[in-house]
Amino acid sequence: MSDTRVRWAVAAEEDGGARLVPLGPAGLPAGPVLREPDLVTAVRARPDVERWVWRSTAGIHPRLLAAGVHVERCYDIEAAEQLLLGHEGRLGEPRSAAAALARLRGGPVPPDPPPRSAEPGAQSSLFDPQPVPLPLESLLEVYAEQQRRHDAAEHPGRMRLLTAAESAGTLVAGEMFRAGLPWRADVHRRVLGELLGERYAGGGEPRRLAELADEVSAAFGRRVRPELAADVIKAFAGAGVRLRSTRRWELEEVDHPAVRPLLEYKKLYRIWVAHGWGWLQDWVREGRFRPVYVPGGTVSGRWTTQGGGALQIPRVIRRAVVADEGWRLVVADVDQMEPRVLAAVSRDPGLMELAGHGGDLYTALSDRAFSGDREQAKLALLGAIYGQTSGDGLKNLAALRRRFPAAVAHVDEAARAGEEGRLVRTWLGRTSPRAVGDDDAAGEAGIPQEAPEEPSATADAGTGTGFVPGYASADARARGRFTRNFVVQGSAADWALVLLAAVRRSLAGMRAELVFFQHDEVIVHCPAEEAPAVVAAIARAGEVAGEVTFGRTPVRFPMTTAVVECYADAK
Repeated sequence: MSDTRVRWAVAAEEDGGARLVPLGPAGLPAGPVLREPDLVTAVRARPDVERWVWRSTAGIHPRLLAAGVHVERCYDIEAAEQLLLGHEGRLGEPRSAAAALARLRGGPVPPDPPPRSAEPGAQSSLFDPQPVPLPLESLLEVYAEQQRRHDAAEHPGRMRLLTAAESAGTLVAGEMFRAGLPWRADVHRRVLGELLGERYAGGGEPRRLAELADEVSAAFGRRVRPELAADVIKAFAGAGVRLRSTRRWELEEVDHPAVRPLLEYKKLYRIWVAHGWGWLQDWVREGRFRPVYVPGGTVSGRWTTQGGGALQIPRVIRRAVVADEGWRLVVADVDQMEPRVLAAVSRDPGLMELAGHGGDLYTALSDRAFSGDREQAKLALLGAIYGQTSGDGLKNLAALRRRFPAAVAHVDEAARAGEEGRLVRTWLGRTSPRAVGDDDAAGEAGIPQEAPEEPSATADAGTGTGFVPGYASADARARGRFTRNFVVQGSAADWALVLLAAVRRSLAGMRAELVFFQHDEVIVHCPAEEAPAVVAAIARAGEVAGEVTFGRTPVRFPMTTAVVECYADAK
């Protein structure tokens, strides 16, 4: 196949047509510009194109999906622009193709449109056609400049891989939206009835919440609204208990009769508000839940969604995620992801050796350095990643440093860089926001901060957000804690992107569909007879992703898989 047939650039036009051109090795036109009256027909007629270069996957891909046209690979100019801006310490500047063109030509840079939440049950503006298409010549101008900027990156090859993986993620996001997560509305309603009781007319709280609210009020001897944190804190103060918040871990330390019903109320209230009857009516259509995924929606590279709470489905609500008749859900996640990533990015020989086996990493670590105490080993390793370096954490860190000096030095150096206001990068080159004014920059870019979550003895790495938003703090130590974790969790997000691309490619030719992705977990919906092949494909994809992302290392990324009819049965 000649190189001019491998990569084509395409620009959608307002009348539904397209202009397109083959590209040569340097990304320059290698043939005449063609004008086609229909975008879909133009792409369908060129199945041998291995990579399409376009302004935004969100602006073109949905039309192709609707017409049944499969795209092997793409280069998303706007996704690339955001990565390149971050690498250059400019995260927060407008990332649209129009903004990139304006910067290139030295003109006034237009702001990005404000992000909007998805409308329930329908595609959001993220997937709408571009309102003001840029001419193909302008896109080629931006693309050529982006190639130069990739060449100027600290590690050009890795940065190109990151851009390719992020672009692949945009394809996966669109395909998962179209496929949808199988969802049984009748099961969901039954679960809500079991948990919350009857619904009252007028949209008030269901019976069980009302009962719990009465119990809370009775415990205080006055009317208290348990959904209002300020009211709860005031009520406890009146009872002689001082609280800083109404978080579960703080309430559990309090000896008061209101605590039990209050904790139960808070748990059920979240379900009612986030995944109750109103959510079901708004978001589930024809047996599918179709959230709009936003690849790279956070600074770490983790995904977000535009409405619907797809990344926070409570375990009890997962009972409603049921495969179609004759089909199965293959649920897979990587075991102890972040410690394995730390081994790969730090190149610590000892930790790479431990992470080179498919067994429990914390048990192996405890046998090596913590006298067989798995919980201490786990807390030590997570503490090094998350920045718990006081008290027992300091003692554990010292033990780790003796056994695995390169691994600890890697996160220590990232923390120092953050404290000093320097940029830090993931293995592939995703870059932390700059130290000064990052709160404004991230907000302008529409990139949410991630909530802090400390490691615990009961939570494996990768199950929580694990991010301390230190980049938005004036406190250098907090910023250092953020960058300490960023180099690990961000690199894990990079690995997950490559995993998605590998799984997607391995499913080609099957009826199986990727339908869900969350941090380190994927769900594939497939005919029952395809399930064994899907399990094998996911296992291979995990190994491929490790080698492609981090190069040849002893580190392995074993995938735990479950073939189930119901998502809740996977764990």
